Amino acid sequence: MKKILFAIIIVVIIILSLFVISKTNNQQKHNSQKIKIVTTIFPLFDFVRSIGQDKVEVSLLLPPGVEAHAFEPRPSDLVKINEADIFIYTGKFMEPWVDDIIKGVSNKKLKIIDSSLGINMIASTINEGDKIPGLVDPHIWLDFDNDKIIADAILAALSEKDFVNADFYRNKELEYKNKLVKLDNRYQATLSDCKKKEIVYGGHYAFGYLAHRYGLKYLAAQGVSPDSEPTAKDLILLVAQIKENNIKYVFYEELASPKIAEILAGETGTEMLLLNAAHNITKNDFDNNLSFLDIMEGNLINLKIGLECNK
Repeated sequence: MKKILFAIIIVVIIILSLFVISKTNNQQKHNSQKIKIVTTIFPLFDFVRSIGQDKVEVSLLLPPGVEAHAFEPRPSDLVKINEADIFIYTGKFMEPWVDDIIKGVSNKKLKIIDSSLGINMIASTINEGDKIPGLVDPHIWLDFDNDKIIADAILAALSEKDFVNADFYRNKELEYKNKLVKLDNRYQATLSDCKKKEIVYGGHYAFGYLAHRYGLKYLAAQGVSPDSEPTAKDLILLVAQIKENNIKYVFYEELASPKIAEILAGETGTEMLLLNAAHNITKNDFDNNLSFLDIMEGNLINLKIGLECNK
């Protein structure tokens, strides 16, 4: 009797072991079938995970907490891109190093997407009307219509790589576009009824698209790179404009020193508010699944305060 019971136990153990092995193999097979995608900055990463959901394995090239303009790819990043199915970047103005990366890629099946294609790029300026010759604003994701164009490019790439699930991706993209439209409508309604129309930004030039979309004036202390230092003349001009227009709030940027905004606020007696361009997020925010839409919701709250909006 004991032998029979022992044999039954052994058989049960073997069956359970086979079940676990089978389940593990199936899970590994499932994971291996996921489309591997590498993106350069956080908005692209978030667009992909929103459209691809659990059918994609998306990674962010930019480490959490690192300022995007200061990023330089490592040899391991080239390996990661070379092993991917799709590589998505913002454009040559945001990632000037990308041409060298692409030249080093040996994976002939890699789909490379320049997400700026099809987007009307606007000129970059430091102060209002002071355009920088030959330089465009690379922060294309700060216009919700541009985000729809980027989403279309992502949908096309996913459908090409995985046509079996094309309808799934199409439905998820439509859901995401609807969210963009709703948030855009809220921006339009809120920012159309404000006492102030000037965004004074104590950081690098990042919100040109947003300002253009909603009919705002945008005054930035620096050029498109956070490393560019404003001159004394630039700061004097901004201080004068803040006082002349009775502006009560100065905005500062994420993941960079707020020292310029602090100088402007100190000279003018204004308060400071965060205006997040969403290039990247902190590790804590990344671990907590903060989304691009979450960031833009927060920006609208601070713009409403800073521009003294009624809605």
